[in-house]
Order: sequence, then structure tokens, then C-alpha cells
Amino acid sequence: MSWKEENNTLKRSFKFKNFVEAWAFMTKVAMIAEKMDHHPDWSNVYNMVHITLTTHDKENTITEKDKALAKKIDELLG
Repeated sequence: MSWKEENNTLKRSFKFKNFVEAWAFMTKVAMIAEKMDHHPDWSNVYNMVHITLTTHDKENTITEKDKALAKKIDELLG
């Protein structure tokens, strides 16, 4: 599954084998997001991680920052 544009956001869900793998993924994303100073809206339930990207200080639109973070998140999965 790839990123989906919806209501001026980029959205994607990720499924893992279990909660530990999902949490490990979120930890890696958190480190990347912090370095980029661009933080996702996200949620986690057991083995699922749901991520929404938008740039709040650009009137909640999709910007190059969102696209760059999405690309880096994808690279975590190989």
C-alpha cells in the first residue's frame, strides 16, 4: 500500500507481526521526525500504525516536508 492523498493530508497504514514490531517502527519514525522537526499525527493499535502527514503552519496542506518524511518512512521498510 502506498500513501494516499486525502483532505490535504498524506495517509498510510502499516501492519506488523505484533505490537513490539509496530512500536519499534514508531520509535524509528519518531527519531526521523524529530530530526526533521516535522511530526506526524499517528495512532497505534496492536500491530497497526496509522500515520497522517500535513504541514500545520502552511494551512494544513501537503508540502515538500510531508513528502520528504513519507519517503524516509518508506525507506525504513526497505
